[in-house]
Amino acid sequence: MKKFPTRRTILGVVAASSLLAITACGGNVAGSASTSDTFPADPINLTVGAAPGGSTDLIARALANSAGTDLGVPMPVVNKPGANGALAMKELEGKPATGYDLATLNASLITITPLAVGEAEAVTLDDVDVLVGLSQDDYVLVANPAAGVKSIKDIVAAGDKFTYGTTGVGTGSQLAQAVLFKQAKIGGTEVPFDSGAPAVTAVLGNQVQLATVQLGEAKAQIDAGKLVPIVVFSTERNKFLPDVPTATEEGYDVPVSQYRAVVAPKGTPDAVKDRLVKSFEAAFKTEEYQDFNEKNLLTPREISGEEIVTEWTALAKKYKALVDEHGISLSGK
Repeated sequence: MKKFPTRRTILGVVAASSLLAITACGGNVAGSASTSDTFPADPINLTVGAAPGGSTDLIARALANSAGTDLGVPMPVVNKPGANGALAMKELEGKPATGYDLATLNASLITITPLAVGEAEAVTLDDVDVLVGLSQDDYVLVANPAAGVKSIKDIVAAGDKFTYGTTGVGTGSQLAQAVLFKQAKIGGTEVPFDSGAPAVTAVLGNQVQLATVQLGEAKAQIDAGKLVPIVVFSTERNKFLPDVPTATEEGYDVPVSQYRAVVAPKGTPDAVKDRLVKSFEAAFKTEEYQDFNEKNLLTPREISGEEIVTEWTALAKKYKALVDEHGISLSGK
């Protein structure tokens, strides 16, 4: 009599076939989906190495909202603050290279932080795939009106009587102010804060007389006359402060801005990266995202991943040369 396969036999064959399929894909089911025409099939996480509410967090949320619409899937923003963003980057490096885990990256973590921490703690661009650049956020040196200064010359003439704030070790704020003060032979006492908001508060309260912060953190107080802008550290005048000179115009070689980009784990498939970049480029063109940049005083810097690598590598070399030339220690030691 002819024997028919039992239910157990059928299930065994199905299981074996499934195992062979998974094995053929290297055991990474998500990875196989990522390289197919179905990408993306699931939400894409965008990690931010900072707490909610800061500039990088707000940029990520604006981008995720528009890019997620183009991709047709949610793009939740995940905050992972710690070590100036290094914690988030180290975590990203351990994620599968499938396109479902991305992160925003601040240039300072690549170009400045390595000057302040040990080699084991430093993050490099070799560890990630850079997808696209986002924007430029400029630094401004501000003073309390009671300090009685309106220019670098005024600060030099006043001698070493000032205390000045920075936004932390290994930041663009610290580098810009340290190099400027060395070149201008300005003394004083540095007071590091853990971000821009408390530094601005300290200047407003005259606990420190000067501080270098990101423009978005100080513009409202500048407009209200509660802070005096001295110089900006961008290579060209900032369009939101057109009457404020650059440090370069004043004769000091201190081109420092904060740049941001989106990165993915190393080895993400080209087809997946292309689709992600397409979604970000679509976001850049939306009125909503452009209005966000304008409202938050951000200058678009929407360049390719290859250009980011070239520019940030050059900046890292320049900043190292500056601190070496002037004998500056960013580690606080």
